[in-house]
Amino acid sequence: MQQNSLFNKTRLRLAFWYASVMGLILSLSGFGVYRAIYHAHMVALDREIASVAGTIHDSLELKLQNVGQIEPIVYQLLPDLCTRGDPCFAKGTSEQNSNNNCRVAIYTSASFTRHILSVVGQGNYYLRLLDMKGCLIAFVGMPPEISSFPVVNQWQIIKDQQGNRYHQISFLLHTNRQENWGYIQLGRSFKEFDDYLSTVRIILFLGLPIILLLIGGSSWWLAGLAMKPIYQSYQQIQQFTADAAHELRTPLAATLATVESARKEQLEPLEMQNILTTIERQNRRLATLVNDLLLLSRLDRQSMTQRFESCCLNDIVSDLIEELSALAIASDITLTEQISVAQPLYVKGNLEQLYRLVSNLIVNAIQYTPAQGKVQVTLSRVDHDGLIEIHDTGIGIPPSEQKRIFDRFYRVDSARSRQTGGSGLGLAIANAIVQAHQGSIQVHSELGKGSTFTIRLPIERSIQAHIRSNP
Repeated sequence: MQQNSLFNKTRLRLAFWYASVMGLILSLSGFGVYRAIYHAHMVALDREIASVAGTIHDSLELKLQNVGQIEPIVYQLLPDLCTRGDPCFAKGTSEQNSNNNCRVAIYTSASFTRHILSVVGQGNYYLRLLDMKGCLIAFVGMPPEISSFPVVNQWQIIKDQQGNRYHQISFLLHTNRQENWGYIQLGRSFKEFDDYLSTVRIILFLGLPIILLLIGGSSWWLAGLAMKPIYQSYQQIQQFTADAAHELRTPLAATLATVESARKEQLEPLEMQNILTTIERQNRRLATLVNDLLLLSRLDRQSMTQRFESCCLNDIVSDLIEELSALAIASDITLTEQISVAQPLYVKGNLEQLYRLVSNLIVNAIQYTPAQGKVQVTLSRVDHDGLIEIHDTGIGIPPSEQKRIFDRFYRVDSARSRQTGGSGLGLAIANAIVQAHQGSIQVHSELGKGSTFTIRLPIERSIQAHIRSNP
């Protein structure tokens, strides 16, 4: 329960940091997108306003003759032009301009006929004509209810009393004789643009929490996937520790019990000799188990680039058949070999480990084969690999157990393994040795019919070339 709590806390921290980092990245990305949209629209609007203002400015300068006066021909260019003295001009109220002594009109939302020949009459644009003092002379469209003194060739953003924004630019106007006539201000309402930006902000502000929730859920799921192999490894380590402690405890307990019984009684020399033999047997079992654990530890740590020597598989198989014949005879098992290669097969490897690999499998086959059974060891070659097959007529392995037989301390038949003194590390060591030699090991088994373990090891390259040239 405590370990689950630890892993859940770790998973939660991973999910939190992942969601936080992703949230920060998305927030910055959203802000960047918003600024990009704002900049792109502002550039487009500036170009449009500058183009319209430049066209009207150049057209007006050709038609203006006297300073401060609007020539009748101007009304042909701007038929909606509202000038001083017109009813549309008088509808506004006045306030004192702080920059000069003229009275500047403030306009109400009167309805005007739009200019059909230019963008000024399309609703969002307005145009002002001012004299050299900055006093309003005429206007077109719907200007804001506030005015600013014109700053030549400079953009201005102004706000009316309702908070609506306007973007405008001012140019100096000349007569056709190059005299300073006054100023022209062309501006555009930002209401449509601001409404669009508000919609974008709402989408970002509402969308970001939803996305963060989705990221939080997905990060929790991904953290679970990332923690799963770690959790499984942790469980395997715990199981390995428990199994190792159990295996070590059994001979230690037997040894301790034997010593305690010997201390309590006066024993005959023969009985003392039997007790010492029992202690020696248990100590040997402990030593074997410790050596197996150390071997597995070395195999787990060793580099794939370790120095190997050239090892002959033919010699390994023949030597082990000879060495284990006595064990097979004692178990009433027929142990045979079949070498199906014309040339000796050599592999790059550790000779001691390869002997241990084949020996473990042959010993297992003998131990798990009933009396009068058979164990056959076959050596052959397939493509660029050498194959060693250990086939027995033993009890077989259930299909559900075959995937776990290479796990450390795992036994298919625990009772029989303990009778034979097995620790459950033989197949785990065999599998580790095969992986260290870049090979593979497979098992095919049927209950009551026997098992076949197949070891596949890559043949040494120089030997491969010799075999191809001398089939």
